[in-house]
Amino acid sequence: MRRILDLDSRDLAALRGRELTASVAASEGRAVVAELWADTAMLAAAHGTGGVSNIELVAAFGADIVILNLVERAFDGTRWRLPVLGEFGSLADVAELVGRPIGVNLEPGDVPAGRKATVDNARRLADQGAALLCVTANPATGADLADLADASRELRRALGDDVAIWSGKMHMAGRIEPLNASGMRAVAEAGADGVLVPLPGTVPGVTGEIAAEAVREIHAAGAIAMGTIGTSQEGSHRTLVPQLALNAKEIGVDAHHIGDAFLAGAMDPEFLYDYSVAIRGRRHTWHRMARNVRRR
Repeated sequence: MRRILDLDSRDLAALRGRELTASVAASEGRAVVAELWADTAMLAAAHGTGGVSNIELVAAFGADIVILNLVERAFDGTRWRLPVLGEFGSLADVAELVGRPIGVNLEPGDVPAGRKATVDNARRLADQGAALLCVTANPATGADLADLADASRELRRALGDDVAIWSGKMHMAGRIEPLNASGMRAVAEAGADGVLVPLPGTVPGVTGEIAAEAVREIHAAGAIAMGTIGTSQEGSHRTLVPQLALNAKEIGVDAHHIGDAFLAGAMDPEFLYDYSVAIRGRRHTWHRMARNVRRR
């Protein structure tokens, strides 16, 4: 299995499913995941044409994987309409253009139909070339870990073993509950091959000890752990990066998620760059940045 660190943009674009999860695991805690709103672009030209898409922006600053949030705003069930990039018939086409695997968020609970974690939505997105399905919960939607485990179990049974399902919370999502090792392990045992773990310092009460125990339990259940920053700190001062990044390395996460809550549905790209340098050095960061070539 080749490490995600070593793949060029063409290989990255083709990466999906269980192969993606294995490639992340092989990189020993040095995979960077950027979450973005599907319908916005930070650097779109003021007159509405041209500019740079958020996907291209985070790819240029070191992201290995992109996850799209709020997909119902950009996807009508057959076509994707993405700012700056244009219209696409599949996520595989988007991935090929930008040279990154593209995942999508799905959610249980009372959310718009286009982003519900239903079997039909999940199968359609997998057929569209989604690299992974991230079963999670946006703010104030009220889902708990049991809901996420149930959704993961249903999707795994319906879709089989070849689809990457990464599940869990990156904030409380409007449902206060203990975010502990047993709850996160239960998500892995329900069928998720990746489990989200809020980084110490992002969610109140998630200490280094709790997060490290959760990662150990997730690994013991056969899944990888994705450490998340999903509490708007992705738009914080860059001086926060060393604390969060080194905490993440210490607790043992396999992938590092940086959320979408800065400006225009993205993180601060300089925060992303600094975080990448902190966890894998300038050599691997520059390697990833320099291989970001748009191919038409």
